Amino acid sequence: MSNQPASGQKFYGDVLRYFENAARYTKHEKGLLEQIKICNSIYVTYFPVKIGDNIEVFEGIRVQHSQHKTPVKGGIRFSEMVDVDEVKALATLMTFKCAVVNVPFGGAKGGVKVDPKKYSVQQLEKITRRFATELIRRDMIGPAVDVPAPDYGTGPREMAWIADTYAAFRPDDINAMGCVTGKPVGQGGINGRTEATGLGIFYGIRECVNNKEEMDKIGMGTGMAGKRVIVQGLGNVGYYAAKFCEEAGAVIVGIAEYEGGIYNKGGLNVEEVFQFRKGTKYILDYPGAKNFTNTLEVLEQECDILIPAALENQITENNAPRIKAKIIAEGANGPTTFDAEKILIEKNILILPDLYLNAGGVTVSYFEWLRNLSHVRFGRMERRFEEGSMNKLVSTIEKITGKSIDAKERSVLIHGADEIDLVRSGLEDTMIAATNELFAIRNHNRGIKDLRTAAFVSGIDKLAASYGQLGVFP
Repeated sequence: MSNQPASGQKFYGDVLRYFENAARYTKHEKGLLEQIKICNSIYVTYFPVKIGDNIEVFEGIRVQHSQHKTPVKGGIRFSEMVDVDEVKALATLMTFKCAVVNVPFGGAKGGVKVDPKKYSVQQLEKITRRFATELIRRDMIGPAVDVPAPDYGTGPREMAWIADTYAAFRPDDINAMGCVTGKPVGQGGINGRTEATGLGIFYGIRECVNNKEEMDKIGMGTGMAGKRVIVQGLGNVGYYAAKFCEEAGAVIVGIAEYEGGIYNKGGLNVEEVFQFRKGTKYILDYPGAKNFTNTLEVLEQECDILIPAALENQITENNAPRIKAKIIAEGANGPTTFDAEKILIEKNILILPDLYLNAGGVTVSYFEWLRNLSHVRFGRMERRFEEGSMNKLVSTIEKITGKSIDAKERSVLIHGADEIDLVRSGLEDTMIAATNELFAIRNHNRGIKDLRTAAFVSGIDKLAASYGQLGVFP
């Protein structure tokens, strides 16, 4: 644990290096670039919570990187590893992530320095509510100000606690449930949020591998079928990314977790591995798979696509030379260091950067926020009308042709969109558009060799335009 502050500092340093590298390909004034780069506000609080018979003091952090659009948006993580530099890095990435996928939020991030595994549910609730209270007192949370979401170590449960705490302090705010996203569906959440980040990763990978021109550049065939995939992290993001890739015909050959990893060139069943680890608490010794006690060794095994979906700084200059994947799809934030990326690019490895690839979570969080402000479930008003219209159309076709459609086919044809259908449609459109936009920026700007630089250029240009339109930099 003692090296974590240095790790957080390196992470933030790498983010700034990525930014500065991309800024060279823009023509914006130096002062404007400085404003786009820096974090606007950093709040650190120390708050006491009674745990059993003792009082413990916890460190909480909230960083708001950019208010070029409001509210700002970003998760809250619970981890002993949390430090200010790490949160600054994540908040900065959130700003550019939202810009790249055209979600109208500024970037933010937060965290509490705590290991949630060491506390009971009741104790975690007290910690969460107290941190929320600190944010409320400083006006650093609210549906029009700053909208947190789940991150590493938190989930829908914690978001429900935060929303309830906010509502207690702001009983006159009719939009109070919009103060956080990632809530349980019964508490103002949205269908499809749980799997959103993993599904967005899949959509981005699929769009990439279906691009023949790009696949020819790295010597790989098109389509998901038969692609060998290694996933690091079997949490919410990694599990769903692997699951959707598997359903599309990919072969999951390796899965890594913090205690180690497993590999089977013939393929692993994602759901069976997930249930095995759920029962044993360890991924090791899964039947028919080779064990790796060092989780990072799994990343170096033979595969076509590597999905690091755990934590930052997993692919470094030390292990990058041994990476065999042809595509690295970044499910986590900052899994590849600046120095490692240079090595990977020289090896002609295509990197799908975190800056857009794991934006599925914030995209669907945006949909949830809109749902909270509109106070109506998506699809509620139009679904039955759509089904009625389609039923009339199908009946007319049957009458004209003299042929009938069986009940099962009719049900598929007349199905009106549920909320989850609309959410997934919006997410798919977002990821496809972002993928193609980044390829276009990279391919039409002399000197840009990678998609991360293209993503930062996209974000810088959009923020610069926003500041100009606001009159901040006329």
